[in-house]
Amino acid sequence: MSTNTTQTASAWRRRPDDAPETITDETVDLLEGWWRAANYLSVGQIYLLDNPLLRRPLTKDDVKRRLLGHWGTTPGLNFLYAHFNRAIIERELRAIYIAGPGHGGPGLVANTYLEDTYTEVYPNITRDEAGVGKLFKQFSFPGGIPSHVAPETPGSIHEGGELGYSLSHAFGAMFNNPDQIAFTVVGDGEAETGPLATAWHSNKFLNPVTDGVVLPILHLNGYKIANPTVLARIPEEELVSLMKGYGWEPLLFEVDADEDHAEVHKRFAKVLDEALDKIADIKKANEGVDPKDCERPIWPMIVFRHPKGWTGPASVDGKKAEASWRSHQVPLSNARDTDEHLKLLEDWLKSYKPDELFDEEGKLEARFDALKPEGDLRMSANPSTNGGLVLRDLLMPDFRDFGIETEGHGGPMVESTRVLGKFFREIAKQNPDNFRIFGPDETASNRLQDVYEVTEKQWMAEFLDDDDSFIDQQGQVMEMLSEHQCQGWLEGYLLTGRHGMMSSYEAFIHIVDSMFNQHAKWLESTEDIGWRRPIASLNYLLSSHVWRQDHNGFSHQDPGFLDVVLNKSPRVTRVYLPPDVNTLLSTFDHCLRSKNYVNVVVAGKQPEPVFLSMDEAIAHCTRGIGIWDWAGSEVAGEDPDVVLACAGDVPTLETLAAAELLEKSIPDLKVRVVNVVDLMRLQDEKEHPHGMSSHDFDTVFTADKPVIFAFHGYPWLVHRLTYRRTNHANLHVRGFKEKGSTTTPFDMCMRNDIDRFHLVMDVIDRVPSLRSRYAGLRQEMADRRIEARAYANQWGTDLPEIADWVWPDAGDAVGKVGATATTGGDNE
Repeated sequence: MSTNTTQTASAWRRRPDDAPETITDETVDLLEGWWRAANYLSVGQIYLLDNPLLRRPLTKDDVKRRLLGHWGTTPGLNFLYAHFNRAIIERELRAIYIAGPGHGGPGLVANTYLEDTYTEVYPNITRDEAGVGKLFKQFSFPGGIPSHVAPETPGSIHEGGELGYSLSHAFGAMFNNPDQIAFTVVGDGEAETGPLATAWHSNKFLNPVTDGVVLPILHLNGYKIANPTVLARIPEEELVSLMKGYGWEPLLFEVDADEDHAEVHKRFAKVLDEALDKIADIKKANEGVDPKDCERPIWPMIVFRHPKGWTGPASVDGKKAEASWRSHQVPLSNARDTDEHLKLLEDWLKSYKPDELFDEEGKLEARFDALKPEGDLRMSANPSTNGGLVLRDLLMPDFRDFGIETEGHGGPMVESTRVLGKFFREIAKQNPDNFRIFGPDETASNRLQDVYEVTEKQWMAEFLDDDDSFIDQQGQVMEMLSEHQCQGWLEGYLLTGRHGMMSSYEAFIHIVDSMFNQHAKWLESTEDIGWRRPIASLNYLLSSHVWRQDHNGFSHQDPGFLDVVLNKSPRVTRVYLPPDVNTLLSTFDHCLRSKNYVNVVVAGKQPEPVFLSMDEAIAHCTRGIGIWDWAGSEVAGEDPDVVLACAGDVPTLETLAAAELLEKSIPDLKVRVVNVVDLMRLQDEKEHPHGMSSHDFDTVFTADKPVIFAFHGYPWLVHRLTYRRTNHANLHVRGFKEKGSTTTPFDMCMRNDIDRFHLVMDVIDRVPSLRSRYAGLRQEMADRRIEARAYANQWGTDLPEIADWVWPDAGDAVGKVGATATTGGDNE
């Protein structure tokens, strides 16, 4: 793929005032021919195994034995691609094409082949008859390519297999891309999804000076898989009102099925030029304007109506096919089995007159070069669509400069994410056009508000005099109370070569489970696509987590996103549970420097102890797991009697408190304390790149001693990661088990049995030599749980000796640094 970026971007010029009202007949002929060629190649991909250019009569052996693909939306996508190319050439636009309809794969593959990018990327798909044959065979075929606009398709940043995100991806791609335009085709089935319906509002966040342009084309072909679509079946006046209500200026275009194609091309070209002229006017009006002084424009969008399955068979087996849901997938499903369907398929293919389009060698006629943009101006070769080509490393401050000094272990008390916000502040300052923070109205709630010292929340809707001073027309913080939009914006931003992160309440990140799934699958696929360059990792900060949502209650208590993440490929997923602020800083520095991963970091925002010095934290994060000898009571050269393991900030706190109780109450008990930062370390080295060998795992956790593991998430996740380990039978995991409520922090721990008193009870129960000897201590621990709950029920807070507990050697260092803990409200 070409990586030349020396061409200058368009000046967003209008068509000249004296330009002809309609395109020339010669241009019409080229558009029609290109469209026919793309349609022919699309049908061929779905059906043909051999005889790619019909140089002999079609036989059943020329037809694939298993027919897979989707025709219904494809001709419209092909029509639009040809017209976009004409506009790109005339205006020197830098454009990307986002195909929102879920199954337009053959069309985009066809167009990238026609403009030669496909052969540049895949040299074996040559520009001749043999290459066309390979192009056809590989589609939806074992060892070939998927049916969607997948990572394998040059120019794609949006697969479309999961509907609802075309617009959010487009806007994300255009942030900080002022000289680019995203032609974004929104399928009418896709338009029925909640994320897409919300995404129309993204125009309130696009700055006309610092950002690029999104031109949505609402692609109304009338049907989904088997039903009509809502937006195609409401009155035009209602549809126009809907789009205007979203803040768009809709331009309408509808195909008359009986209309001459030449007139269709002329009419649509006029509509497209009108939209692009309006965009040029908006861009011109904002030249030289301070991005913080510009006003939100009313951007154009196009409503494009055409029959589903346009130019395909009008009817099949006496039933309507074109302009019907029956054209959605494979209209001629028995093309290999019946002579009637085989003849219909041959007639359909020949209707595009391939002999007029491809020369003797099978290459597209040279006259169509006039519709091929040059070099990087091809949508399929735009470097931004292979984001690693344009990726610039972040300028990073030294995270050590933000670390918290400690004396001993366990002090001072710090809001960890608040300190992380100071780190992000400096990153934002040093990378004003290359780094953004995304989140659903929770940046400040998750204690990252120090970023507002150097940047604002971008906002292009109306302002009131008493609005928060942190919103402005241009900024690096993107907040919208829709996790889908934040995720989609971030994905588009990353896929086009920039850096960012997303913060969310832990329980509500589940809203984007399926979006995470698709992005992880995308990254996994690109690992095996040589021409795709690595992009910046998708970084999540999950705060307001399960153990500190005691004030918001059960609905806000769910650590299950970790389970979702660990379903995906170990090549692309990473989960980190830093126990304090210094490990959090070290972890996020690593994550922001990484590429092609999804990094999930869980960290608390409430005041919590600093357990490790910065040097200790760096070493601990580098290992990913470690024995905290200062917290245990084992004797060098002897096996421990029990291992107390922990992962997560609150489980770590409770584990250390339990270790102290055990040292005081059973001084001869040899306790080893193990903390896990990198959750993937628990897996076997054969299953994950970060996994430990069996030898190393047994060295840390022993081969035969009881292991009591206090875990941030659902306990069975640890069992899932460690089930092959030698000592798994002795592993007892405590974690969240769906016991939540509006209560105190310590009561949340007691409800799920990860509290310090229950951990001591677990040790007594599982170390055989302790069971009868320390029955009294076990009873004391049970009584202290009763006392703690009674106190919470009476006073609404935890016992002071629990709430104020610190590790014994914290000494005079204990105090609150940046601690502004609060206790209420949905935004806390």
